[in-house]
Amino acid sequence: MQIVIRDVRIVDGSGAPAFFGDIGIHEGRFAYVGPSCPESGETEIRGDGQAAAPGFVDIHSHSDYYLLVNPLAESKVRQGVTTEIGGNCGYSAAPVYGKVREERIQTYRDLFGLELPWEGVGGYFSHLEGEGISVNFGLLAGHNTIRASVMYGSDREPSSQEMARMVHLVRESMDHGALGLSTGLIYSPACFSRPPEMIALCRAAGESGGIFAVHMRSEGNRLLEAVDEVIEIAGMAGIPLQISHLKTSGERNWNKVDELFERIEAAQKRGLDVTSDRYPYTASNTGLSSVLPEWAFEGGTDGLMARLKDPEARKRIRKEILAEHPDEDYFDRIMIAAVTRPENRGYTGRKVRECARSSGKDDFEFVFDLLLQERNMVDSIHFTMSLDNLRRILAKDYVMIGSDSGAKAVDGPLGEGSPHPRAYGTYPRVLQQFVREEGLLSLEEAVRKMTSAPLQRVGIHDRGLVRECLAADLVLFDPERITDLSTYEEPKKYPDGIRMVMVNGEVVVMDGEHTGKRPGKILRKTILE
Repeated sequence: MQIVIRDVRIVDGSGAPAFFGDIGIHEGRFAYVGPSCPESGETEIRGDGQAAAPGFVDIHSHSDYYLLVNPLAESKVRQGVTTEIGGNCGYSAAPVYGKVREERIQTYRDLFGLELPWEGVGGYFSHLEGEGISVNFGLLAGHNTIRASVMYGSDREPSSQEMARMVHLVRESMDHGALGLSTGLIYSPACFSRPPEMIALCRAAGESGGIFAVHMRSEGNRLLEAVDEVIEIAGMAGIPLQISHLKTSGERNWNKVDELFERIEAAQKRGLDVTSDRYPYTASNTGLSSVLPEWAFEGGTDGLMARLKDPEARKRIRKEILAEHPDEDYFDRIMIAAVTRPENRGYTGRKVRECARSSGKDDFEFVFDLLLQERNMVDSIHFTMSLDNLRRILAKDYVMIGSDSGAKAVDGPLGEGSPHPRAYGTYPRVLQQFVREEGLLSLEEAVRKMTSAPLQRVGIHDRGLVRECLAADLVLFDPERITDLSTYEEPKKYPDGIRMVMVNGEVVVMDGEHTGKRPGKILRKTILE
């Protein structure tokens, strides 16, 4: 036996009661799980009664490009994450073609010095494998990326040839190992699509057993209409539906949570396979341009820049934002998280209204000018959600845990700006606040939501449980001490209370320090016979 971990509280990921025992690991897999391992290990680790669980799984990740910037996946593995599912919200690193590929090549070369030599999912996976990564990684094919590859930023229905090309790209992505299709219906260019387009693409993904992961068209004022839309699409396509980061955004919409649950659970009773994910915070994180109306994005980045330069377009945008968000404190609840230009870095970590006043502009002019200067590369944090609703959402058995963040670091290029704390503390936050402090979830149920549930959801069956013969992804932590140290004011802090993280039988974190190892694997979709 290569490694034996003795005297641990085994939380096996199934939701079953924890038990005390030993874990033996050999050749990257669990070789013994039981009361007392009879063999000695080449390496023996005393668990001292700490919890041993399957490595945490981030079902809603955005690390597609970040893993190429920092393959060590620092902020993820240090909070116990051993597997990430990328390509969410419609934005995937592959498949990518045409003008949008050229734009991304230029953007990531300028930001990080990256070269992006691939087009399809197979090429992307090969490139990632060649780099070596510290976490396992699976990918959803992004609808927004696919539509942009075929139609760029066009606000219209696809032609029959364009539709056929998009369907082909989805099928090809699934053949290369994608786990399903994602979309971000709030973002360009997917915001210009309608249900018939989505149904056709979902059917193509569903042919290979893929899921449909959706950032809905609205999570606020039109939340209920949005959930009706995606339930209908999934039902017509016959595909499992994963509703991304389930929320009720904006105080006027907090009272919709019961109707939201009713719609989801009614669909489940009709036989539709609907689940969801959520991060354990009450602020969201997205691009600052998400405050703009859909029509402003027609024609891609160049089209958006032209409208932001046009005084008449600015007046129209201002009017529509005010109609949608009449609250006087709207811009007091939006924080600038990241920019690209050095002269704007003083805005990070500050609210939009404060930044506008310090620059001598009103809120709208500041936002328009900043987006222009940054060519839409502005990240923002929006404080819009209810803690009580968060608790009710997390308590649902069909809601898993996902960070909605890429892998960050505390220094280097991925330590820039003032990121959302969820990049550093999502999983410790659940175990600290909602298990230990509040008792909302049992330890066993929280771990299930972080491990076996998300992997089963995306069709990965060789890991996610502490069971003999399965892949040895493992996190060893102290349930009484695990703490999310990251805050909105000081986000770049790794958590406390995690002793060890193991990926495919190799230790990547020990006593809070990264070992530098990169044993992560690409997790491809497979069909069970």
